[in-house]
Amino acid sequence: METTAINSGDTAWVLISAALVFIMTPAVALFYGGMVRSKNVLTTIMQSMFILGMVSVEFILIGYALAFGDDVNGFIGDLSKVGLAGVGYNILDGTQIPELAFVAFQCMFAALTPALITGAFAERMKFAGFAVLMLLWAIFIYNPMAHWVWGGGFLAELGALDFAGGLVIHILSGVSGLTICILLGKRRGYGKSAIVPHNVPMTVIGAAFLWIGWFGFNAGSALGANELAANAFLVTQIAAAAGVLGWVLIEWLRHGKPTVIGAVSGAIAGLVAITPAAGYVTILPSLAIGLIGGGVCYCAVAILKERLGYDDSLDAFGIHGIGGMWGAVATGLWATTSINPDGANGLFYGETDLFFAQIISIGVAIIFAVIGSTILYKVVNAITEMRADEVEEINGLDISEHGERGYTESIFTGAPSFFSDDTSAIKFFPTIESSQS
Repeated sequence: METTAINSGDTAWVLISAALVFIMTPAVALFYGGMVRSKNVLTTIMQSMFILGMVSVEFILIGYALAFGDDVNGFIGDLSKVGLAGVGYNILDGTQIPELAFVAFQCMFAALTPALITGAFAERMKFAGFAVLMLLWAIFIYNPMAHWVWGGGFLAELGALDFAGGLVIHILSGVSGLTICILLGKRRGYGKSAIVPHNVPMTVIGAAFLWIGWFGFNAGSALGANELAANAFLVTQIAAAAGVLGWVLIEWLRHGKPTVIGAVSGAIAGLVAITPAAGYVTILPSLAIGLIGGGVCYCAVAILKERLGYDDSLDAFGIHGIGGMWGAVATGLWATTSINPDGANGLFYGETDLFFAQIISIGVAIIFAVIGSTILYKVVNAITEMRADEVEEINGLDISEHGERGYTESIFTGAPSFFSDDTSAIKFFPTIESSQS
């Protein structure tokens, strides 16, 4: 639709949504920070906060041009918008917002995505290698994938739908995280002694802010204050709520106790699952998407990881990778043009093209994440050692990498053992290895 004037309401909503998405990266810092041992809490928080700064600069300098510049053969944007050249108060095509507002919104997505990956390799990567790897990942993996899906690339031409990032953000980050954690190796003591969260309330606070931010994440992707945004907002809430139930009910049946970590993990699983579908599905399907998402992600975390033996520290793959895959499939099942005329009808509405486009796109995202992350890891590891050595890992990366401690020792004097790294903490969290995320 051609427009000639900026709509102040639409612009305000997109800018507010950008701020909500911004909150999600510090929220990831808290969410992940509470789940690691106390000796690694600052390292975990620092990774998200440093990415927020580094990738924001990268996105403005080159990322936006690669992701949203004029299409080059379906694979990448040209370099005409490097440094935001030519981007200003001009109206973004098909909207009534200035392109600068869209840049701000997408910048927050670009910063959040690599922060999600850090949960997979928590507690064992050196900071220098981490910084280089995440910068290269943002440039060479995130930006091309964003272009393929959102920038007019070949997956968009194929007909794939991804309203707010199931393919671009969750599958890409989750599978990349799994790849990197396998290449890096398991944490010392993993599977032999208890490795439990040091501060569950911190994780809950992080999850709460993630849930709040997700309304901007999904409803903001309507790029206007309109009916589509209202639908995306409501289905986001419903799917998150159903995700809590889906995860906790299975956990309760299997272990006899519902956990707080399980509840917040289920909420995130439901949010991940609805993300690609939020602008394409009606209310009741969102309930099913969230409920199944919570259950599927629980099984990935509690069963699949245990059987395959990989050390995805905070279950970035189990929730974001698996949840994103389910959400992309669900979009192919329940999408309907009655919600979004610019979308397509899914399998349950009598058409097959979208469903197969979603399956192909999932495969592309997985293959690209595995191959791209492997190449980048090998290159960076050849330049600087990625893995912390035994002494550094035992002492904790807060001291070895940053020269800081998250807490003074006196805080924990006489405190229950679950505030320490003592293996006896497992008695307070009997199912934590199967429910942390």
